[in-house]
Amino acid sequence: MALSPSTRAPLADEVTAKLRAMVHSGEWPLNQRIPSETELIAGLGVSRGTLREAIKALAHSGMLEVRRGDGTYVRATSEISGAARRMYQDHTEEHILEVRLGLDTQAARLAARNATDDDVTALRGLLTTRDQAWKGRDYEGWARADWGFHERVAQASGNPLLHELYVSFGPVLHQDLLTQQGRPGFEGLPQEGHELLLAAIERHDEDAAVATVNRNLNSCAEWLGT
Repeated sequence: MALSPSTRAPLADEVTAKLRAMVHSGEWPLNQRIPSETELIAGLGVSRGTLREAIKALAHSGMLEVRRGDGTYVRATSEISGAARRMYQDHTEEHILEVRLGLDTQAARLAARNATDDDVTALRGLLTTRDQAWKGRDYEGWARADWGFHERVAQASGNPLLHELYVSFGPVLHQDLLTQQGRPGFEGLPQEGHELLLAAIERHDEDAAVATVNRNLNSCAEWLGT
């Protein structure tokens, strides 16, 4: 009897897809440790070898990071952001800022066009959190809220691919914010790129939204010395 190709995907591919879905959905949050190997084997009903093959595939894509003796951590929410995260390590701050300029300006333009009332409310809440954290000297909280604001602008653009690409900047931007915060004379509550951007989005003024992003990133470039 002649052999015919199986139409069923290899089991490791199925498991990889399930793990990817857990990350992408947020059930396994970014930078958090995923369940132990023993838990996953029991929950998925697969062998240790199959599970490890799936985890290895997602680690190679940059979504997961395996720490020997510590566990496996979520490092990106998709293969796109995982690959971008690895790429950023090989490029200068100037190159990253130049790419971010393109994404930020387009995100701002589209957010001014498409943002809903819920988006505006969420953005305003993030700015409140950001301001309170800075005034309370909670600089990690300030950096998280600042990044959260810009990420939500990208989400409000209504373009899911642009949003996903923008999310890949998360670790890089977070570290840049903390680096800037530690420099003498840095003021963590500039209106450019934040309150003024939100005002432009709320009144659906695309040109003003883009202009405020340009001013904000020019200021960032000055602080980074690029």
